[in-house]
Amino acid sequence: MFQLGKTIVSEDILEKEFVCNLSACKGACCVDGDAGAPLNEAETKILEEIYPKVKPFLRKEGIEAIEAQGAWVKGTDGDLETPLIDNKDCAYVIFDGKTALCGIEQAYNQGIVDWKKPVSCHLYPIRVKDFTEFAAVNYDRWDICDDACSLGKELEVPVYKFVKEALIRRFGEDWYLELEKVAQELKNS
Repeated sequence: MFQLGKTIVSEDILEKEFVCNLSACKGACCVDGDAGAPLNEAETKILEEIYPKVKPFLRKEGIEAIEAQGAWVKGTDGDLETPLIDNKDCAYVIFDGKTALCGIEQAYNQGIVDWKKPVSCHLYPIRVKDFTEFAAVNYDRWDICDDACSLGKELEVPVYKFVKEALIRRFGEDWYLELEKVAQELKNS
């Protein structure tokens, strides 16, 4: 672990390799698990605002879940998250054949909304836990991502490079440049 500004960062994000392999996992991270995608307060407002524009991209079951539960929910632990369909799929999940995709991201890709998706989804496999004085930035190892780890190793892409855009979105360009310096120092040592 090392400190970078107001973050404590796991060296795993520099040392482990990862590239999403949707053809292998079929987007399992969007449909497996026991909670929706983590959200921050600002994202709950965004979801409420963009829902009418995203709605045409969603499945019937997702629309029903959102209209019954809301655009976001408080999970059992009190954290803010996306609603689920029958405690399984994220309500914003759509399918291309058997592959789970994000309906919000599809609307973004078509220029309908200007918000890609929750930053926690964009950052995966990195998870950020905010504390009063700092944020913990950790690599979340999940067996459904074994193929992504294998592909990352084959392509030699460290986690932090795979999620570069999301890290900049969350922490800023300067933070990311400093992270790259730490990664280079670690590589040279």
